[in-house]
Amino acid sequence: MKRVLNVLLLYVFATMVSFIGGCSKKSELVKVESQSESPKSSIQTSKGQPTPLAPPVTITNKKSLLPEMVLIQPGKFRMGSLKSEKGRNSEGYYETQHEVTITKPFYLGKYEVTHEEWEGVMGNIPSDLKWKGAKLPVTQMSWVDCKEFIRKLNTMTDGGYRLPTEAEWEYACRAGTTTVYSFGDEITPNDENYKDSKLGKPVEVGSYSPNPFGLYDMHGNAGEWCEDWMEVYIEGSVTDPKGPGTGKNRVIRGGAFYSSKARCRSSERGSLSPTHPIGDYGTGFRLARTY
Repeated sequence: MKRVLNVLLLYVFATMVSFIGGCSKKSELVKVESQSESPKSSIQTSKGQPTPLAPPVTITNKKSLLPEMVLIQPGKFRMGSLKSEKGRNSEGYYETQHEVTITKPFYLGKYEVTHEEWEGVMGNIPSDLKWKGAKLPVTQMSWVDCKEFIRKLNTMTDGGYRLPTEAEWEYACRAGTTTVYSFGDEITPNDENYKDSKLGKPVEVGSYSPNPFGLYDMHGNAGEWCEDWMEVYIEGSVTDPKGPGTGKNRVIRGGAFYSSKARCRSSERGSLSPTHPIGDYGTGFRLARTY
């Protein structure tokens, strides 16, 4: 009888050990599953975060660096202006407000292209420029001049550099805002370099605060060439618009150091012949790059 009781006790003990071991393994399995879910969630979160800056790339045969580029994420916005917007000119039909969808991310220069960057690619600064300085934006450049700079730049790097489309430019300028300027409905000499600043010349890039996307001098300082031909907007919603296939003048955006406050609005559109001999005293450009 005693032997039977001992066997029974051993059986009960073995059963309890097996049960506890099974619970322990089940608990470990739950922990492993929980850990495997955590990295997955982390990866999804990190993928959704925009990369703030593209790394600068050294030009192969020059000492300067390429302009810093800000990665602009895709989205929708209202391009153009309302008829009631203060400063809208008599040809306001050129600014007819409409919805635009940008479907692909793209890079845009944090600053306007400077003299030192121009010299780094082209080898020299034109002798007839009215103002000179390493950190000044290049001005007096025709659209054709800018395209030649970009052509050479693309041969010296991995390529992909270009002028922004007009829609990309305004989307980046507004940076999610719907006001007259990216910082509100009014502009003062503390905000940007324009006519009322009474400086009468361009200043070094980055001298004022950036817009919400981290882009500098989107209003004033130097006008900026875009890729598009100038034409009235297509009515209705559009996706990744690139403007008409042909035209007379190319679009200029942003206003310059001599421009009135109305000419520096986010929706303001200017234009010049792409082969204008010296461009304009206040016209330069900002690089875009395909993502």
